[in-house]
Amino acid sequence: MDEIGLKLVEIEKTDDINFILGQTHFIKSVEDIYEAMVNSVPNGKFGIAFCEASGACKIRSEGNDKELKKLAEKNAEQIGAGHSFIVFMKDCFPLNVLNAIKNVPEVCSIYCATANPAKVVIAESKIGSETGRGILGVIDGFIPKGVEDKNDIAWRKKFLRDIKYKL
Repeated sequence: MDEIGLKLVEIEKTDDINFILGQTHFIKSVEDIYEAMVNSVPNGKFGIAFCEASGACKIRSEGNDKELKKLAEKNAEQIGAGHSFIVFMKDCFPLNVLNAIKNVPEVCSIYCATANPAKVVIAESKIGSETGRGILGVIDGFIPKGVEDKNDIAWRKKFLRDIKYKL
């Protein structure tokens, strides 16, 4: 029987940066996700990295912000899971781009979309004579601290209106 190892990879980023982590299945994903980003939020800044799972097995990257592109490459290398992608963004939010990314034909799933501190749960195993990795899940943020009360509800409603996400 094959052995499997588990590891946690902490997403490296600053608190003001949002990211989306997902799985896709084709080398052109990085270009298609780039197009989804610019078509959704033309003024948003972003960097994308995609881990190719066969052939040259390269980390493919695109973006319109050099630092976010480097950040995506660094985190993709740490995750190292085949066919995974990560998008880091500023001046936009996952809410603005998530449906466009989900509608990219080769995108299979989204693991998370957040600005929270996050860790990726990775499984690593031998595939023939090579090692492969897969994403099992994501630990996103913190444990809840109770159920919201009427003050919390009022804060939530005000906050969403203050940032113009609700009327």
